[in-house]
Amino acid sequence: MTKRLTVVLILLTGLVLGQAAHAEEPDHLVSIVTSGSNETQAMAMILTTHYLREGGSAQVLLCDEAAELALQESDMGSEVVQPADASPRQMLGGLMEAGVEVQVCAIFLPNRAETEDDLREGITVARPDAIAQTMARPDSKLFNN
Repeated sequence: MTKRLTVVLILLTGLVLGQAAHAEEPDHLVSIVTSGSNETQAMAMILTTHYLREGGSAQVLLCDEAAELALQESDMGSEVVQPADASPRQMLGGLMEAGVEVQVCAIFLPNRAETEDDLREGITVARPDAIAQTMARPDSKLFNN
């Protein structure tokens, strides 16, 4: 009986410690932005910024029209919005400066004339398997617009 009790206590201790270790990790937000709308892009950047301020971690995945925010030679997202007094393009730069990983969908560049060299510095092409793994993590939240 004592041996069983010891085994149960060891297993319970491991379970509790494992949950405590997971609880210390900040929740992770995956912001998937697809809209070409300046205001929608701005709101996605604002919410992601606020999520970081609340102690979470984040990454941004730009797809479809919104992926043009990643191009050096694009005017996408350049219009300043209020009350932020910044454009989505500027806010995206601020997120990158804060350490947020920004990527374009894997299918964005192959369907356009642009190449990886045309992306803004620090923006890379996402690997679908890596994004799927991140999305499947229990600490990940998905925000899509």
